[in-house]
Amino acid sequence: MSADKDLISVQQARDLVEAAHRAQVQLARFDQAKIDHICEAMAQAALRESPRIAALAVEETGYGVAADKHEKNRFAAEDVWNYFKNLRTVGVVSETKDVVEIASPRGVVAGIIPSTNPTSTAIFKVLIAIKSRNAIVLSPHPSAARCINETVKVMRDAAAKAGLPAEAIGCMTTATIEGTEALMKHKMTAVILATGGIGLVRAAYSSGKPAFGVGPGNWPVVYPQHVPTNDPSLTRLAAAENVTPPQ
Repeated sequence: MSADKDLISVQQARDLVEAAHRAQVQLARFDQAKIDHICEAMAQAALRESPRIAALAVEETGYGVAADKHEKNRFAAEDVWNYFKNLRTVGVVSETKDVVEIASPRGVVAGIIPSTNPTSTAIFKVLIAIKSRNAIVLSPHPSAARCINETVKVMRDAAAKAGLPAEAIGCMTTATIEGTEALMKHKMTAVILATGGIGLVRAAYSSGKPAFGVGPGNWPVVYPQHVPTNDPSLTRLAAAENVTPPQ
């Protein structure tokens, strides 16, 4: 008798959220220096393993070009991280004569990861969650589960060596619609970061939890008629998107 994937996925979501919630208790007590040390270790690990996980993403999903996936990974692990690495996320973060702002973690984040940009999205969401002292559980797109789980393993291993409770970063290995819904609606899930199709984003917004959603991201490109079709910029764009240049 074969196991029911939906039941397995739902139970896995519950187990991971509950484990992340336990780890959250420790994570919430970390000071700024420790949080930054952990995030730096994760960013460096993701950057170091970027070419490998980029190739794995292309192999598993059939989408994109490994070199371009690597660049997206690098952008998330280096450029984006460097942009907010010095941001204060612990204690008093801003103070005026009338207002004092104190950073407070929300709790467990549910991170929904697409198949189109699986590894770079995972890198980004894990970094921003831990930087803000929030544990995170990822639900990968089924067609990209292996590369997403490998990305999470790389970052979780580095974070654990730097002092983070390992269960603060979780990733489902069996992801179904039912399992993802269970993750989003779990009583211990505090906020949702959803990247994917419009149906999934709508489900996140109707889950009863605070949610930040990003749906389909492809856009039309308009270029002047006087630009030659063999212009390097058009050729590069077409190569990155794996499409035929305009004729």
